[in-house]
Amino acid sequence: MYPSAMPPREVKIGDAAAFAGTTPRAIRHYHQIGLLPEPERGGDGRRRYGYEDMIRLLWIRKMSEAGISLDDMQTAFNEARDRDVEDVLGRLEETLAAQEADIKRQRAAVQRLRVVGSPLGLLSPLVTDRLSHLPSGALRPSDLDALLVTERIFGPLGAAIQASVFITLATHPGLRAEADRLDAADAALDDTVDPHDPQVEELAARHCAHHKALHQAIEAAGLDAAEEKLFDIYDAEASGEEEVQMSAFEAVTKMPYGFSAARTRCVELTGQLLAGDLSTDS
Repeated sequence: MYPSAMPPREVKIGDAAAFAGTTPRAIRHYHQIGLLPEPERGGDGRRRYGYEDMIRLLWIRKMSEAGISLDDMQTAFNEARDRDVEDVLGRLEETLAAQEADIKRQRAAVQRLRVVGSPLGLLSPLVTDRLSHLPSGALRPSDLDALLVTERIFGPLGAAIQASVFITLATHPGLRAEADRLDAADAALDDTVDPHDPQVEELAARHCAHHKALHQAIEAAGLDAAEEKLFDIYDAEASGEEEVQMSAFEAVTKMPYGFSAARTRCVELTGQLLAGDLSTDS
């Protein structure tokens, strides 16, 4: 005797999910958000899905494959279908265009990574282009960390200008050695050091002198002129779709450094000394 080919009037959730190409968990989620009406339970306490339910599930699957969000599906199903689908498709096209732009940026970042061969390639092209000519190992992880933070606070232009410092350190061993000594002295200003200890003022003076030496080396190498050109390059490349930057003040208040009181005072004194020099020069 041949088995009957007559389809069932209703099926269980597992069979409905298998036919629609989804999962019981997804179907339950559709019930929770109101995308799929929840059918009545049978005498055994289980839900049974009929023809209309399966049609809805199949359309959900097709719309999902097209990239339409669940929220937009609800709009399309719950209101005038033809008109709302057009609206949904318009929004979907905009979303896909944005995704294509994101993919383009991601591919560019991967290409820069492959060419540069270091995390430097993850920074903006404006920064990467300024530093990619340096030999391997010339940039230290701490240099890249500093550029990463600067780019987050001041944007690509700010980080590209800061790159002059690291170009100079990479090409002037004496200045790099002094920077290392200053870093070690900064690290020694832990919580055991009194903020008003004379060594704090002495270290601030050394920082100020080192900053001046760096600035002179930057000018001698013509890097300051290159910085001026960065403004034109940045303006030409800006598309108006860059990541929204928080204000510098807001960013600084959110970036933890954990400096001791002594190190914080050293930073403040260094800033005051540099400001005083600028006012004298002007």
